[in-house]
Amino acid sequence: MTRPAGSKISRMGDSEQQPFSPVREQEEKRSWTPMAVGVVLVVAAIAAVVLAGRAGKSSANASPGDPNLAKLQISDLHMATAQNFAGNSVTYIEGKISNHSDHKVTGARVEVLFKNPIGEIAQKEVLPVAVLLPNTPYVDYGPLDRAPLAPSQASDFRLTLEHISADWDGQVPQVRVVTVAY
Repeated sequence: MTRPAGSKISRMGDSEQQPFSPVREQEEKRSWTPMAVGVVLVVAAIAAVVLAGRAGKSSANASPGDPNLAKLQISDLHMATAQNFAGNSVTYIEGKISNHSDHKVTGARVEVLFKNPIGEIAQKEVLPVAVLLPNTPYVDYGPLDRAPLAPSQASDFRLTLEHISADWDGQVPQVRVVTVAY
């Protein structure tokens, strides 16, 4: 075998790039500006949603000294127990709530006091009032803002409790309105 003059046989590994070595990629310079702008936009959107949700709530909530608290009267209290879909026991306190104020009521919370046999408080809960919703083909309760109480109007209501203290005396608890929204 003859070689042309000036030709050189190179050994493997003598070349600058070996045949099976990984290809060197040029490092890309990334611009973080678009990503930072995207993060700022997402945070701004979340803040806007939170602030809009808070702004939608009535700021005319009653304080504990509001004379209209006494004008929302609770009557005809009774209790019922049922099983939920998970098989757990749920207790309902049902009754009638009447609005004797000059304002349309769109929300209310009540304090429920369960006492033990010696008259001490065994359990205290603050719950939203759910009223009977009109025009439903079945009995359904929902928040007061879906069926507001006009002045001189009354509605059936329901409070739902998933747990009652074992120390409870078995009597219907005391229920009083603690906040109201107009």
